[in-house]
Amino acid sequence: MSNDLAELLGARRGIVCAIGAGGKKSTLYRIAAAHDGPLALTTTVFTTWFPDTLGLTVVVDQEKTLPGAVLAAAREHRRLGYATPSAKPGRYGGVDPELIGAIHEQAGLAVTLVKADGARMRWLKAPKPGEPVLAASCTTVIPVLSARALGEPLSDRIAHRPDRVAAVTGLAEGDTVGPLHLARLLTAEGGLLQGLGQQLVVPVINMVDDDARAELAREAAITALDLSDRFDRVVLACMRRNADPVVAVIER
Repeated sequence: MSNDLAELLGARRGIVCAIGAGGKKSTLYRIAAAHDGPLALTTTVFTTWFPDTLGLTVVVDQEKTLPGAVLAAAREHRRLGYATPSAKPGRYGGVDPELIGAIHEQAGLAVTLVKADGARMRWLKAPKPGEPVLAASCTTVIPVLSARALGEPLSDRIAHRPDRVAAVTGLAEGDTVGPLHLARLLTAEGGLLQGLGQQLVVPVINMVDDDARAELAREAAITALDLSDRFDRVVLACMRRNADPVVAVIER
């Protein structure tokens, strides 16, 4: 299989939603940076401002007038970012999921990349009821978690809502996170498959930045594939490195 990141993640076309913790934005940014468009980057939840390095034409407007403003921009530009205003410094507000589906179709975009979950910069999370907030007509979901959590005690330092992570994985707070626990977070009831439909699912274990983490992440991926038939591959990656971010692709 090709190591082309967008191809591996089912993100060449359609509406692609990143969920989980430990690298959603960096995953979407790497896809956007390598894609020749036409594309849009957006969000259904609060997010930080889009980086200038992506070369996006950014539209920020109230939801009532946002679709018209984005469609007007799409007639002139191939790379868009759009969101609603936020009172939080350095942040955008989320966009109604139904609007994202409509804008994607009407603007004739090849791909819309959506941050569809929040995790407060932690490495792991398990969703609460109503999460994730997927865009309408979502075609691909990328559940993300971080290899940096491996070998660490479960706490709110590494996990968003550690009590929910504990309930899904079988850990108690303070227990050491291992490969089996990442696999359970990807596959167990109440884990990162919660609320998904028939979308293509391609998990990413991110922050695989040394050989020791690579070995543990590989074990987690193999275990997840044994525990669930919902996805056929897990991508091990290090999204922040300058070289090819793909470390390995673990297939069924």
